[in-house]
Amino acid sequence: MPVLEQYCCVSVQGWIASVRGGSFSSQGKHITSSCSLVAFNTDQADLVTDLDFSPFDDYLLATCSADETVKLWRVCDPAQDQCSDAEVTLSPADGRLELVLFHPAASELLAVASVRGLQVWDVTRDTALTVLEQHEDQLQGLSWKEDGSLLASSCKVSALHSNIWPCLTCLSLSLQCVQGHQANRDSRILWVKDDNLLTTGFNQMRQQEVRLWDSRKLSSSLTDLSLLLSVSHCLTDLSTRGTALVPKLALDVSCCEVLRLLQLTDNFIVPISYQVPRKAGQDFHADLYPDTVGHTPAMTAEDWWKGENKQVLSSQRSEASTSSSPLSTPSSSAAPSRSPSSTSGLSSGFLPSPSPSQSPSSKFRHIQGAVLHRDTHITNLRGLHLTTPGECDGFCANGQRVAVPLAIAGGQIAVFELSQPGKLPDTALPTIQNSVNVADFCWDPFDTHKLVVAGDDAKIRVWQIPKGGLTETLTEPECVLRGHTEKIYSIKFQPHASGLLASSSYDLTVRLWNLGTGEEVKRLSGHQDQIFGIAWSPDGKLLATVCKDGKVRLYDPRKSTLPIQEGPGPEGHRGARVVWVCDGKYLLVSGFDSRSERQLYLFSAESLASGSVASVPADVSPSTLIPFYDPDTSVLILTGKGDTRVYTYEILPEAPYFMECSSFHSSEPHKGLCFLPKTECDVRDVEVARAIRLGKSTIEPVAFRVPRVKKEFFQDDVFPETAVWWEASLTAAAWLSGSNGQHRKISLQPKDMMPVSEAPKEVPVRKYLPSSVYLEEKTDEQKKEELLSAMVAKLGNREDPLPQASCEGVDEDEWDD
Repeated sequence: MPVLEQYCCVSVQGWIASVRGGSFSSQGKHITSSCSLVAFNTDQADLVTDLDFSPFDDYLLATCSADETVKLWRVCDPAQDQCSDAEVTLSPADGRLELVLFHPAASELLAVASVRGLQVWDVTRDTALTVLEQHEDQLQGLSWKEDGSLLASSCKVSALHSNIWPCLTCLSLSLQCVQGHQANRDSRILWVKDDNLLTTGFNQMRQQEVRLWDSRKLSSSLTDLSLLLSVSHCLTDLSTRGTALVPKLALDVSCCEVLRLLQLTDNFIVPISYQVPRKAGQDFHADLYPDTVGHTPAMTAEDWWKGENKQVLSSQRSEASTSSSPLSTPSSSAAPSRSPSSTSGLSSGFLPSPSPSQSPSSKFRHIQGAVLHRDTHITNLRGLHLTTPGECDGFCANGQRVAVPLAIAGGQIAVFELSQPGKLPDTALPTIQNSVNVADFCWDPFDTHKLVVAGDDAKIRVWQIPKGGLTETLTEPECVLRGHTEKIYSIKFQPHASGLLASSSYDLTVRLWNLGTGEEVKRLSGHQDQIFGIAWSPDGKLLATVCKDGKVRLYDPRKSTLPIQEGPGPEGHRGARVVWVCDGKYLLVSGFDSRSERQLYLFSAESLASGSVASVPADVSPSTLIPFYDPDTSVLILTGKGDTRVYTYEILPEAPYFMECSSFHSSEPHKGLCFLPKTECDVRDVEVARAIRLGKSTIEPVAFRVPRVKKEFFQDDVFPETAVWWEASLTAAAWLSGSNGQHRKISLQPKDMMPVSEAPKEVPVRKYLPSSVYLEEKTDEQKKEELLSAMVAKLGNREDPLPQASCEGVDEDEWDD
């Protein structure tokens, strides 16, 4: 299995996310493609230096590696289990191998290059057909001529050389060798049309350069081009680890696609399509698609070795068939037809580029975050503690009040009433004094006056806030929970049972507490390192943890003190959070990958051992993304301490799992967000979430709204009945005895609003005349009549009397006056 971990084979549909592109250096390709599959290097195991699909079999892959072997793999579709053993293993015994390349016309034939050596192999034999002359320095490029008669190579010396090898029996010396690019840097070589060669490298000024050569006369290049000049190019936003050209047979001829590349980045495989602007439709544009090589080899390796040279028949003159290779070939490896009527096969699988019409989109994709009016802010907040532990959310809030840690000796916490916004006085405020540094704190979800605080002294203090808020400093907690032997990481209330609390500590245990009796009721073990985060399942039966030892664990506290499941978690050790999503079917973990980049992982709660089912990258930042999940809408909102961006995703229980929505950006870094009960949202304004944002000196409400046109109706598609999670469904004692609770649900629909699903259907009104009116052909006589009619209409009717004709004159006797 060591080599199969080197590469991944997947079937392409649009962008491929959550890949881990290899970052090591080699002369070979990091990605390659057949008509059906794309294979790429990963950074998770030993070094594979090059890989290549057979031109006659979409499912036959050759790889070479640093273990000095070439292996041929019979790969399967991604939905099937890949075979762990290679069908053929070749041992050139020439040191580390750098390049492997199938012959373009003969089956079962490979060119294999080491650091300086070059060999040609028939895969049915145990030894090489021929060993070609050694190169002077590092061999960097390799290319067969289209008919397979010649093999070109390039290497790195004080001055770059290009070599052409005649592929005839018993010849091992180069036919031609010529000085190429001047700079002592990387170069590549490629056969192009007829007898021409194209090389890329660097000139004396270390500028990227492309040269064209006539292979019959290599004394000088036909032309050269500096890539610093203004040429047509495609700009991408992602850094490239490698590119692969998709075979012609896989292109979508219905949209005039003439070229497609696959770009391998750190986390994605991106298809880049080149299309000729033509009127798309049923017509096949033959001028764009001359005959191209098919899937049937023109000869065997033995025929080629005897001196034969044959061209592969074109796909329009012969139907593609499976390879005649002795290696087992699945029936699905037959090539799709190139006729214009059969573009549905892989052409519909390889999407040219992602677009809303081609990939699923979220109805929350345009969600908007907005800070509410200044009248709702609490300002002039002074002495805020900005360095709370990474496992702590930084502050906490419920529907009535917010608790904020202060940078004052004694672990002091200020409590502010959300119903009393405005500017805080410059004088000292009443606080809660814990006498030790605060590690974590949270509100009791069933009692808005009860605040639980974990300290560095391994104790948990329970405080009762008086009605109306703090009016004086509190120094005596309601009770103190003792049991942990080391500093506490985090604390979380059970979502159904009143007075049941879970806490994690540096003593590597998770303990459950009954606040009613002040006693420890359960102690969970099994962690090997720091516990980053804990989370209760939505039904309150299970407890999930994510740990610095790289494991995600699942506990059933009432049945066992040891984990019932565990699996691989984030590779980074900076921190992590865990939250349950999709009705408890999945665990979402926010953490870091091996490169310390922030990453989101999705795990199936039924099979943690199988690893994550999906992951998406976020960005590079030292703070852990703190997740909030809304079970009503399946919307995930994340941000980190010191961030200015708030990420939003819709989480799905099936692929693509993550659907990114609009982000909210703040002008200044924030300490974090804390979300309020759903009843605080303004459903008339389609507000799906309400959060409290803690800034450097302010506390601000933030509303997350979904833009809708018919706001006069209740948007019941985004406001299903919501669980009343702020009411307990059973006691701690009942839960410990084996009972389970369930929250009742309520509707958020105002009585005076009609659901949008019941709104009367509006008859569409045509704003413009149909195009047939404008496109209707008219005769010259009709046009002349219309023109005359328009002119007469402006002048008025000529038969109408003039205005003065209706005027009456004066009587004769009136003139005498």
